[in-house]
Amino acid sequence: MDEVTDRTFADEVLASPVPVIVDFWAPWCKPCKAIEPHLLAIASEHEGRVRLVRMNVDENLAVSGRYGILSLPTVMLFRAGDTCLTIYGAHSRSHYEQTFASFLE
Repeated sequence: MDEVTDRTFADEVLASPVPVIVDFWAPWCKPCKAIEPHLLAIASEHEGRVRLVRMNVDENLAVSGRYGILSLPTVMLFRAGDTCLTIYGAHSRSHYEQTFASFLE
C-alpha cells in the first residue's frame, strides 16, 4: 500500500485515472491496523480497477483537515477527484466490499 502525503495527495489521489481508496490512519490506532488486511484484500481482488493508499493523519494535517478527518480509522473513496463515500470506524471485510461494490464494477 502506497503512502500519500499533503504534497502528493492531489497527484496521487485526485488526478488518478482509477478510483482511489484512501485509508486515513495513525501509527497508534489499533483499529486502523485491524482493517488494513481487509482493504489490502479488496484492492488485490480489484487490481487495475482501484488503487489503495494510506495517509498518516499525524504527519499530514492539511489534507486530513480539508476532509474533516476527526476519527480513525476513516476510509474514503475518491473517483475523478471527487469524494464518493466515507466510512468511519472499523468494520468487517464484507462491509467494505458491499460499500465499495457499486464503485468498483
